[in-house]
Amino acid sequence: MPDDAHEWVSFDDPDEDRTWLFDTTFLLSGWTCIYGRGCEGVLTGPAADLDQGCCSYGAHFTGPEDAARVAEIARSLGPDVWQFRGRARKGVVKSLPDGDLVTRLVDGACIFLNRPGFPGGAGCALHHAAARAGRSHVETKPEVCWQLPLRREDETAPDGRVTSVVRQWDRRHWGAGGGDFHWWCTEAPEAFRGASPVYRTMRTELEAMAGPSVYRLLAAYLDARFFPEPEGRGTARRTPVVVATPLPHPAVRRRA
Repeated sequence: MPDDAHEWVSFDDPDEDRTWLFDTTFLLSGWTCIYGRGCEGVLTGPAADLDQGCCSYGAHFTGPEDAARVAEIARSLGPDVWQFRGRARKGVVKSLPDGDLVTRLVDGACIFLNRPGFPGGAGCALHHAAARAGRSHVETKPEVCWQLPLRREDETAPDGRVTSVVRQWDRRHWGAGGGDFHWWCTEAPEAFRGASPVYRTMRTELEAMAGPSVYRLLAAYLDARFFPEPEGRGTARRTPVVVATPLPHPAVRRRA
């Protein structure tokens, strides 16, 4: 078996001319964000003490709408939840020479990143604000931030049919700079210690990326194949249940 082998599941979208392809090896894994609990960040050397996570270089917005949404939310944040509220007089969005829109940086990291020791809590101010308001961080953070470490890629065939691939975000997806990271979470066995599979813990993110109807199809397939109800619960089964064993994630296989 190749060291980086993954299993996939594919099915057609019930509502549009689209095929979905999901990385089930990652979705069935126990990956969990370990920000502040061993995350070494994405600098060129170990930097767990900085608590920057993947926020060292700021966030690239997916487009003007994404940037405008986050900028609007930023205006509602107070200094109790956002350490650098006072440094946002020029706005929170910066345009790069190539036209890409990114979050501004403050002292070597994203302007929304609260540093260790801040009374409102270290980490993303947008994430903290969502938690305080009882909202999902999907509503407040830049798209790339709430999706990580999931990634959706769309490809349109000549006949117009779209294939949407939902997979883990690898180093290579960051371009040449990804090779300079000392550490990346989907490669690190210590990040695969969650008690529940990703497709359950990141349900909100997957629904936002693929839509509720597609998520229901995906979850039903994974539930039935890998986590069927035991006899005596739910609807009585008339046929034997064969529980499949998911392919262990490469990061976990390397640890073993």
